[in-house]
Amino acid sequence: MPTISIFYGIVTQMFWREYNSPHFHALYGEHEAIFDLRALRVLRGTLPRRAMGLVLEWASEHRDELMEDWNLCSQLQSPKPIAPLM
Repeated sequence: MPTISIFYGIVTQMFWREYNSPHFHALYGEHEAIFDLRALRVLRGTLPRRAMGLVLEWASEHRDELMEDWNLCSQLQSPKPIAPLM
C-alpha cells in the first residue's frame, strides 16, 4: 500500500493495481474514504467532518502532484511522496 502522505493522523494512499478513474484513499482511524481526483469529491466511504475538511484542503493544494502520481500508478510505478498539510 503506497502511502503518499501522512498528516494529522490521516494516511493517504494510491494503488497502482487499480484501474478506475483517478482517485486516492484517505484513512483516519477505522474510517476510510476514496476521493475522485478530478472533482475532489468522495466516491466511497466516509471520514469524520474535521478529517474530511483536512483531506480536501490537502488535495486541493496538491492536485497536480496527485495527478502525476496517478499517472505513475497507471504505468505500474510507485507514486512519489507528497508534502503533508501544514
